[in-house]
Amino acid sequence: MAPEFYTMLFTMHATVMIFLVIIPILAGAFGNFLIPLMIGADDMAFPTLNMLSYWFMWPAFIAFGASFFVEGGAASSGWTSYPTLATNVNSSPGAGWGQTLWLIGLTFVGVSSMLGSVNYMTTIILMRAPGMTMFRLPMTIWAMFITAVLQAFALPVLTAAGFMQLADRSLGTGFFTPEGNIVNNAIATAGGGQPLLWQHLFWFYSHPAVYIMILPAMGMVSDILTCFARKPL
Repeated sequence: MAPEFYTMLFTMHATVMIFLVIIPILAGAFGNFLIPLMIGADDMAFPTLNMLSYWFMWPAFIAFGASFFVEGGAASSGWTSYPTLATNVNSSPGAGWGQTLWLIGLTFVGVSSMLGSVNYMTTIILMRAPGMTMFRLPMTIWAMFITAVLQAFALPVLTAAGFMQLADRSLGTGFFTPEGNIVNNAIATAGGGQPLLWQHLFWFYSHPAVYIMILPAMGMVSDILTCFARKPL
């Protein structure tokens, strides 16, 4: 196995599992099914917004999948996409169209999850059945609510950062490209940016992402255990 092929697999494995499997299934599919059912609502608060959240995921699927078939291969700068490795289109195999498609897919995932989080919070706050107070909500719904709050606050930062990195690569901006950066034995035209800024913005989302991924599962497991143990939590 060539080293660059390994880095592509490493990058895309993490990307697919986080952004296309765990978050869409645990927070997306289960949330849409369980929230109205467990709070006594007929539907989500904003059905059209819910539909848009679903359809915005498909361009992300297509962008991530198509990146394997473009010249140079899929993104290979790791799921953290650190500059300047990710911002230089000629820095490594996969740093060309593959990385660009990765950033486009990330942007669509961010928009989709933001729309869904607003819908979840509004539904849980405003559409509970009579007598269903916040402190009577099942743990699954509390987990979905906290997940939605985390997504609503953290995802706009990641989405904006992804768009900024896309602009660095495609429009010649210098948000994350330092001055005097050398690419292929030549000084890059754009500069004056700070690679560390990307890390601050990326981890502003990725630290809460740990809880975004695990909280829905923990909520469901808590309700399942208490049900079969026949004891309240």
